[in-house]
Amino acid sequence: MKTINFAETPSLVSQYLMEMRSIDIQCDPLRFRRNLERLGEIMAYEISKTLDYNTVQIQTPLAKADCKVIADDIVLATIFRAGIPFHQGFLAYFDCAQNAFVSAYRKYKEKENFDVCIEYLASPNLDGKTLVLVDPMLATGASMELSYRALLTKGTPAKVHIASVIASKKAVDYLNGVLPDDATLWVGVIDDEINAHSYIVPGLGDAGDLAYGVKE
Repeated sequence: MKTINFAETPSLVSQYLMEMRSIDIQCDPLRFRRNLERLGEIMAYEISKTLDYNTVQIQTPLAKADCKVIADDIVLATIFRAGIPFHQGFLAYFDCAQNAFVSAYRKYKEKENFDVCIEYLASPNLDGKTLVLVDPMLATGASMELSYRALLTKGTPAKVHIASVIASKKAVDYLNGVLPDDATLWVGVIDDEINAHSYIVPGLGDAGDLAYGVKE
C-alpha cells in the first residue's frame, strides 16, 4: 500500500487541520463540517491526478476543442456518520460518481473492549471500478478493513483509494498488511499514538460528535 501524507508538505491542509484540532475552534460544528468538506475537496483533486483520462472533442462557440475527461468509473464510499461531510467534499468534485455507504460502529463489551460491527451496506457493483473509501479518523484500522471487506461482496474494484483526515501510525501499519499492495492511502496527518480507548492522540476527539452532536 502506498501512503500519501499531506503533512509532509505544509499547505491549506495544515490550516484546516489546525482548526479541526483546536478546542477553541472545533466547537463550531458548522465550521468543523465545512473543514471536513474542504479536506475532501483537496484530496479529491489530488486523487484526480492519478486517474486515467480519455480525449473527447467538443464544439465551442468558435471551433472544435480536444478535452480530457476522466475515464475511471468512480464509486465514492463512506462510513457513517462522521464520514458524511468528508464524503460530500469528494462528491463536490467527483460529481458524477456513484456512491456507497457502510455503517461501522464500536460495540463495547467493556469500557476499553469493543468489537467493530457493520449493520448496513448500500453499494453499486464494484467490478472494474475505482473505489474511493473515505473516513475521517483511522485509529486502529479495524473499521476501515471491515468496511472494505463488506464492499468487496459487491465486486472487485480495479483501483482502491483510502482517504482519511487523521490516522494513527498503528492504523497505517495495520492497513498496510491487509489492503492490496496497489491501494493508496491519502491522509492529512499521521499521529504516533492511540490511547487505551483507541482514540488517536493528539487527534481531535470524536469527529462524529463534533460534526453532529454528542450521542448517548
